[in-house]
Amino acid sequence: MTALDLSSPVAVVGTGTMGQGIAQVALLAGHPVRLYDAAPGRARAAADAIVARLDRLVAKERLTGADRDAARDRLLPAEALGDLTDCALVVEAVLERLDVKQELFRELEGIVGEDCLLATNTSSLSVTAIGGALDRPGRFVGLHFFNPAPLLPLVEVVSGFATDVTSATSAYETARAWGKTPVACADTPGFIVNRIARPFYAEAFAVHEAQGADPATIDAVLRECGGFKMGAFELTDLIGQDVNESVTHSVWQSFFQDVRFTPSLAQRRLVESGRLGRKTGHGWYDYSDGSGADGRPEPHTAEPGRTPAYVVAEGDLGPASELLALIREAGIPVREEDEDHGTRLVLPSGGQLALADGQTSVEFRDVVYFDLALDYRRATRIALSASQDTSPQTLAEATGLFQALGKDVSVIGDVPGMIVARTVARIVDLAHDAVAKGVATEEDIDTAMRLGVNYPLGPFEWSRRLGRNWAYALLDDLHLRDPSGRYAPSLALYRHAYASDKRQGGSS
Repeated sequence: MTALDLSSPVAVVGTGTMGQGIAQVALLAGHPVRLYDAAPGRARAAADAIVARLDRLVAKERLTGADRDAARDRLLPAEALGDLTDCALVVEAVLERLDVKQELFRELEGIVGEDCLLATNTSSLSVTAIGGALDRPGRFVGLHFFNPAPLLPLVEVVSGFATDVTSATSAYETARAWGKTPVACADTPGFIVNRIARPFYAEAFAVHEAQGADPATIDAVLRECGGFKMGAFELTDLIGQDVNESVTHSVWQSFFQDVRFTPSLAQRRLVESGRLGRKTGHGWYDYSDGSGADGRPEPHTAEPGRTPAYVVAEGDLGPASELLALIREAGIPVREEDEDHGTRLVLPSGGQLALADGQTSVEFRDVVYFDLALDYRRATRIALSASQDTSPQTLAEATGLFQALGKDVSVIGDVPGMIVARTVARIVDLAHDAVAKGVATEEDIDTAMRLGVNYPLGPFEWSRRLGRNWAYALLDDLHLRDPSGRYAPSLALYRHAYASDKRQGGSS
């Protein structure tokens, strides 16, 4: 099937922020649009609000007056569900309750024509379960837009267990005709984005709960070292702690309380205390008095350290190999030594500097770990971790080395996998697991994570950049130190890493 003809009416049921956004998208694509809401007067108010937004687009010269007038003429509030009989597509954006959605679609099934496509915008409920209430679930599909729908390009097109291929294809092509970037996925808890994004929040919270670093420092490292647009704490304050925790809890419950998706106790305490983020004036950060940068205190930044006279490079540093060029450019001599298993820098003090690998500094004599960066040249901050037994001289030299490269340095606790490295490794793992289980393709997952949550790279782009074995090795080491199962690499990631070794003549 192809996209719906533009002459075909589209209905949106539910006129909150998301419903209005979806209606605006369909309207500007050229469809006649019907708006319905069970609350009297809301559909008319929503139509007026949409027209007001179109007026603002005209004022900003993003829409012509003629196109605005034509769109306004195609927008019609509906007094009753019975007014939707001629619609070719009905998109639901009502309360996130299974019983409410099932009842709505049962009623719609008796009103619309047999060829009408029925879609839900749910972000947390099972598309299969909602469609299970229908006599003809084959025409039922998930169309998960991201807020604000008129601006964000991603749409997850979700096929329930009983969804016909023709229905999913029609929904996909229609979303693309509306100027969106659709990705196809199976009906799994969290779909693509909300499933694979969980570690971004969970690992930041876990580092904080382990007293590894404060929220402002963790956020700064994720932004300035990892390349993420926002840190986990500031982002959840923006989303709303109750909203973010609800999604996490839903995914965790839907996966039968899989330990990989366990919610954060610290976040639960925030929600219980009513500190929901920006909307209440207090979340992880305090917004009530305008303190700090948008309520954020300053991250921990180390005092000037001692620039080492030279460094000895044992091995190529793997994903951090570009550091060698940066060190030379800073005027610090680099002596290179071939080491079969070495991927570290040796400092004049005799201490070692190594890329985060899932182990802890306390296990070794005088080792300082540094975190993974998206781009070591462009990164403005680097995190270091050390134990109580690390030589102050070694830590000072490690700090001074990165400061000589023009980086701010944050020293965190002896946390295995640090901040960016463990976060990226877990995202990569969940992405491989999702592909292996038929949730989506590698390309669609990368697209979804870049567009849906604005990640600097998709999980498979990270995986290719870091090497086939990198994420598996780091998580395997983390799992040894935390055998709860949270960090146990998936079978899919194991196969990915083992296949690489096997082709090179190695073993698992």
